[in-house]
Amino acid sequence: MSDRTLRVAICVLAAAGAAIAGYLLYERWTGGPLICSSGGCETVQNSRYSKIAGVPVALLGLLAYAGIFVTGLLRTELARAVGAALAVSGLAFALYLVYVQNSKIHAWCQWCLASDAILAVLAVLTVVRLLREPEPLAVAAPVARPQARAPQRRR
Repeated sequence: MSDRTLRVAICVLAAAGAAIAGYLLYERWTGGPLICSSGGCETVQNSRYSKIAGVPVALLGLLAYAGIFVTGLLRTELARAVGAALAVSGLAFALYLVYVQNSKIHAWCQWCLASDAILAVLAVLTVVRLLREPEPLAVAAPVARPQARAPQRRR
């Protein structure tokens, strides 16, 4: 898989994750009901675990996905490292939240689980991208210029 393919996949998945986090955040701020087949989305959304220091977890997710998306657009070593760090730390936090849903809240949010699955794939892709040798940047071929001719002497 080329770096370009990895970057496209990372950007597509980060956009999907941002859409989920954005939806959850929008419904939280507007007070609208969540579309949820599991029945636990509202319970999770209204639990004390849905905020950290007053900041909705969905906002943190949206910011993380946006950061991963931006790093997917860039070809620098720093972008690769930051993208992997965001995705892996996001996955670690997501796994903690899965534990909380199971053992503390006793409810499951399908949107959260979908986001967790996206983060798991993003963590793998960003780490693979980080560990790969970077592809050299394409350098434009020099433009051939006509050679200057020496002035001819008149006879």
